[in-house]
Amino acid sequence: MKPSEDDVRLEARAAGSSGSQPEPGNERQVRRVPPAAGSARPDHAPSGAEVLKVSTRSRPSAVAGAIAGVIRESGIAEVQSIGAGATNQAIKAVAIARSYLSEEGIDIYCVPSFIDVAIDEEERTAIKLVIHRRDKI
Repeated sequence: MKPSEDDVRLEARAAGSSGSQPEPGNERQVRRVPPAAGSARPDHAPSGAEVLKVSTRSRPSAVAGAIAGVIRESGIAEVQSIGAGATNQAIKAVAIARSYLSEEGIDIYCVPSFIDVAIDEEERTAIKLVIHRRDKI
């Protein structure tokens, strides 16, 4: 199976590079920053945390790599998802990222909340997972 363009961009983000082409359909998000990682595209939250937007088609292992990279760099990341499928992928990615980071002595935890986003001038409710770094003792 050939990897999708989203997966390739996400894996590039996990490795530390970024793309510059907006993903069709996602340029309508509240934060109008060009995406850098396909369906889990980084953005910046007001708190300074990097935002990864996850879709139903996102591969959890690729999103997990991006989460782990952001946590290593800044200690905090934010994952946003709309809908059950996207939220499922996001939760799996957090669990996988936790296992990736545990090998380095880093633990993470996430705080879930709801946020409202505007898509096509319509309000939608999304799930926001703020992921924090907690070094193991």
